[in-house]
Amino acid sequence: MALTLALLSSLCFGVALITGRVGLRMLDARSGAAISVPTATLVFVIASPFALTVDGFDIRAALLFAAVGLFFPAVVTLLTFRSNELLGPTVTSAVSGTAPLVALLAAGLLLGERVPAHAAVSAAGVVVGVALLSWKRGAARRVFLGWSLLWPIAGAFVRGLAQAGAKAGLLLWGNPFAASLIGYVVSSATVVGADRFRRSRGRQLTRHGVAWFAGTGVLNGAAVLLMYAALTMAPVWTVAPIVASYPLITAVFGAVLLREEQFSWPVAAGATITVVAVVYLVGSPAGA
Repeated sequence: MALTLALLSSLCFGVALITGRVGLRMLDARSGAAISVPTATLVFVIASPFALTVDGFDIRAALLFAAVGLFFPAVVTLLTFRSNELLGPTVTSAVSGTAPLVALLAAGLLLGERVPAHAAVSAAGVVVGVALLSWKRGAARRVFLGWSLLWPIAGAFVRGLAQAGAKAGLLLWGNPFAASLIGYVVSSATVVGADRFRRSRGRQLTRHGVAWFAGTGVLNGAAVLLMYAALTMAPVWTVAPIVASYPLITAVFGAVLLREEQFSWPVAAGATITVVAVVYLVGSPAGA
């Protein structure tokens, strides 16, 4: 069940990158984040009377969820949108794919998880596969020497740490909906504050831009909830590599729906390596 939830989370994250890409044609990154994160928060608040339970409530867990919410999804959303705006989804996806390595390291150091060899190999395979999926001729020469690369690097680092932090809270209070709700409420305050206090205003809001980012927020919110639900059932080393395979979804949907990405030998190789790495993790007796 945890593996299914992680795969569904990856699907939502992958499609959200496509809808966010469309939204960035109409609005800037901060404005988009100030729409997407509060939209997901509103959905969680509306659903809370039906989905939220306080059984087993632990104040330490709630504080951990709030602390994670200061950075994820708020800061990760801002960093991802900004990276997408500056570098495009190609480089953004490639660098973001390193998040499972950070997550596995953080889980080992902070949670004491013993990461088996097959999980480390799978995570490395996902990183290589995502890099190939996102490879474009000449992209490294144009982009990788610039400071703009710090945006997706920071996003991957925060995303990996957030997974370990959320797992720590879920060990105390295994309530993925509460973790998502608390985290998103705090994140909404972060992104709205960042948007309000910036010096210059972004592009004017448009109905279509708001709609695309609202949809992106719902998809990301669903992805986070599914990921947290998976983390209540399985260790970080099982969930993180599967969730990190979302650029494969982005590549497929981007090629089919947006017609911006062209399949090539590196893309085909990246897709194959990513799928094999995930299947290797899922098929291992230790990861079942």
